[in-house]
Amino acid sequence: MNTLSYKTVSANKETVNKEWILIDAENEVLGRLSSVAAQFLRGKYKPNFTPHVDCGDNVIVINADKIRLTGNKWDQKEYIRHTGYPGGQRSLTANEMMAKKPTAMVEKAIKGMLPKNKLGSALFRNLHVFAGSEHPHEAQKPKKINLKSIR
Repeated sequence: MNTLSYKTVSANKETVNKEWILIDAENEVLGRLSSVAAQFLRGKYKPNFTPHVDCGDNVIVINADKIRLTGNKWDQKEYIRHTGYPGGQRSLTANEMMAKKPTAMVEKAIKGMLPKNKLGSALFRNLHVFAGSEHPHEAQKPKKINLKSIR
């Protein structure tokens, strides 16, 4: 019996094969889009997935200003932040956040699904979110992903 076939393969920075993925967020539910994007960023679908290595792909999300929220979340969902001063808690509803910065909702949703450590910060740098359908990464020839076929 050949024991070499039973060796565990662990990916590292040199052996990782990173690709570019394009996701169109038009008429997609925010949470479902974010969970798929986070899995691509993490590299969970790859056969040589290694939990402590950045082995995921670079993800481009376009049309972030055309996402959907279910139920009454446009009026009830709040994004809370703190200025650092006493009494400095501020909040925005989803409608106000979309009017102020349309890409922030998608970025916050995906960042919340990544690990809360240095690896998560490195993975988040591989995410590129754009409000319109144009993006400056055409030279990388991103592969378009159909979210309906993944779920």
